[in-house]
Amino acid sequence: MQVARVDVYGYDLTYVHGTYVMSGGREIVSLPSTVVRVTGDDGTQGFGETCPLGPAYLPAHGAGARAALRELAPALLGVDPLELAIVNDRLDATLLGHAYAKSAIDVACWDLLGRSTGQPVCVLLGGRRQASYPLYVAIPLGPPEEMAAHVRARREEGIHHFQLKLGADPHDDAGRVRAVLDATGDEDIVIADANGGWRLQDAVVAARLLEGLDRVFFEQPCPTLEECLYVRQRTTLPMVLDEVITDAPAFLRAFHAGGMEAINLKISKLGGLTRARQIRELAETLGIRLTIEDTWGGDLVTAAVSHLAASVLPDALFTVSFMNDWTNEHVAGYEPRSSGGVGAAPRGAGLGVEVDLDVLGAPLFSFAA
Repeated sequence: MQVARVDVYGYDLTYVHGTYVMSGGREIVSLPSTVVRVTGDDGTQGFGETCPLGPAYLPAHGAGARAALRELAPALLGVDPLELAIVNDRLDATLLGHAYAKSAIDVACWDLLGRSTGQPVCVLLGGRRQASYPLYVAIPLGPPEEMAAHVRARREEGIHHFQLKLGADPHDDAGRVRAVLDATGDEDIVIADANGGWRLQDAVVAARLLEGLDRVFFEQPCPTLEECLYVRQRTTLPMVLDEVITDAPAFLRAFHAGGMEAINLKISKLGGLTRARQIRELAETLGIRLTIEDTWGGDLVTAAVSHLAASVLPDALFTVSFMNDWTNEHVAGYEPRSSGGVGAAPRGAGLGVEVDLDVLGAPLFSFAA
């Protein structure tokens, strides 16, 4: 098979609860998401999606994804989309960096591979190791009582893993954590996530204020690995790293430094499922637990997350996010869909979801052989 056509679509995703607030004054109401369709010369199609969490979260932004795809898409024409390593070789030879843009192409090729072979993507990733898994929900930064109320509402929906957006005054943040702990039970997990928003001194203060609290995990307190390691030496809270895990070498640096018990594996941050699988296998081998997710996105991002999560060893999986539960817009019929705080990968071929092109509208741009 050869790639005969690449189409790039765009649509906006809005947050289902209004405004998503993170540390550093970062607020999200709407984000541009980009969908890639790869078509083989036999007519088989595959879809992928990328949606950076605004321009101030990681070195990525929505318009940047589309600009990068104008460079990348023509280079894909004539390549066999079923040969994923060669696809990634071509993308890397065409444009350095911009993993978040490459991710949409890589996922689309995995979808196409699955459809051409009649296999779900999770099977191609190594197997459906678990039929379902628990989901987490992020709780936007706000007053303690609002965050606790948000948690109580999500608990009624079946969620038991909560990622609290922190990174403000550490004493105020400790109050937020305590309010949420009071609103939860022994079966619940609370993740104190600053998204790298604390300065080193504040992170140490926050860690000391949270020290000894049950069911609390500490996530990415500072922007750099070096700062996070400094904090790590001053707390016994189990640590999760996220933003600094950008590729396999970064993961190994953090592991050898004793930096964490778990990581957030964001598919687009790594460049797609091909390289996410590499990190999954390293983490499973080294005993590091995984949260499987992405920066943001809709149905297609959620489908990719669902299949990668299904392929993880059960005792290596920490939690999972279904981003399409967090957004109002749906381009594939709001599938896959969570139920009672639990997610699962679709059973159909490829990603197992069907994109409604009428919802997406005309492509932003296309390239054909």
